[in-house]
Amino acid sequence: MTVIIPESMQKLINHVKEFFPEDEKLQRMFEQCFVNTFTTTLKKKEDGKTFVITGDIPAMWLRDSAAQVRPYLLAAEEDEEMADLLEGVIRQQFAFILHDPYANAFNESANGKGHQTDLTEMTPHIWERKYEIDSLCYPIQLAYLFWKSTGRTKFIEETFQEVIETILRVWRIEQDHENLSPYQFERAEVRQSDTLIRDGKGGLVQPTGMTWSAFRPSDDACTYGYLVPANMFAVVVLGYASEISDQVLSQPSLKEECLTLRDEIHKGIEQYAKLDHPIHGDLYVYETDGDGRVNLMDDANVPSLLAAPYLGYLPYEDAVYANTRQFLLSRDNPYYYEGKYANGIGSPHTPDHYIWHIALAIQGMTTTDEKEKQQILAYFKNTDGGTEYMHEGFNADSPEEFTRDWFAWANTMFSEFVLSLTGIAVKGSPLYHHLSKNSSVEA
Repeated sequence: MTVIIPESMQKLINHVKEFFPEDEKLQRMFEQCFVNTFTTTLKKKEDGKTFVITGDIPAMWLRDSAAQVRPYLLAAEEDEEMADLLEGVIRQQFAFILHDPYANAFNESANGKGHQTDLTEMTPHIWERKYEIDSLCYPIQLAYLFWKSTGRTKFIEETFQEVIETILRVWRIEQDHENLSPYQFERAEVRQSDTLIRDGKGGLVQPTGMTWSAFRPSDDACTYGYLVPANMFAVVVLGYASEISDQVLSQPSLKEECLTLRDEIHKGIEQYAKLDHPIHGDLYVYETDGDGRVNLMDDANVPSLLAAPYLGYLPYEDAVYANTRQFLLSRDNPYYYEGKYANGIGSPHTPDHYIWHIALAIQGMTTTDEKEKQQILAYFKNTDGGTEYMHEGFNADSPEEFTRDWFAWANTMFSEFVLSLTGIAVKGSPLYHHLSKNSSVEA
């Protein structure tokens, strides 16, 4: 069945074609990748909600679904049907969070699919129950950007307060994971990164003000429980939630709760998640246990340390971020790879020497160097493996060797990067404000 592309999306496709008139391959790549989520992963349900699969896995991740539809907010500014579709995504995410805020991925119905044998509190609605901070951040971010793009508030007035109170409760509990948390997770007969040690409790942590995460946005287990990029993301979205609580809900007490927790997490990051590196100077660590142990690395999945200004945690020109970025894009980062076709960040989730397209997109959207942006664009064009789609990870020396030939999140991130090169970004996002302030192209 042929899916008709809305005029609002076609306008953005035409805009990219006009901006890159001589680059036919880029035009084809952008069009294919940009429409991929719309044509293959969205399902509007009778109750008005929208279910979003990740691509090759028939489940809805809170993280992926938000990231997959993010560029469509540009179309939703003028397209009521697109706005309805995206509002349905948010409504579905909110319903899932209220069902279980510790779960990261859900089934379309209570069909019992997914990892039902995991030792944790599963239900037939849950595909997987790996607790990740970012699974709760992304729906807040999407709701905020949707509000800024469309002006719609009905969905906020109906369920936002209950959702935020649920998230606040979980993040407060996980500030003292060892003593307060009911969450445990074990998966039998798998690699260590798919389960938690200490009978499902995870590695020992000390309170820092930050909030604990069991897993990274890669769905790999954290080495140390305070995942710094995810806490950075939490700081940002708590600011979003406070603004919504104030301006839409007129709930000053909820606003203050959000701001208080935001400040505690922020203080914890700045106190426990920085160190003086002998080569790169003051930088942020990827993980810490609050007791002196740290993990110096970055992972391709977002939130990442590389993505800190893209998320809105700090300015693009921040000095500590510049040091961190220098470390991340060097061989000192164990997951930075250099190859014949590209240099970039990969993940322990995929084979050695495999770079991720998501990480390249983030690198391109966080640099202020135009030459680096053009280099990233060239990497994309040379590493599609002949498919004109993006993938999870690809072999830096042989791009035709890649993981996941249908990975909608990667296609979306590439699309967002290309749009940013033309001066376009989602209203209300840090990237939008950055382009508006710095780009000679109209944002």
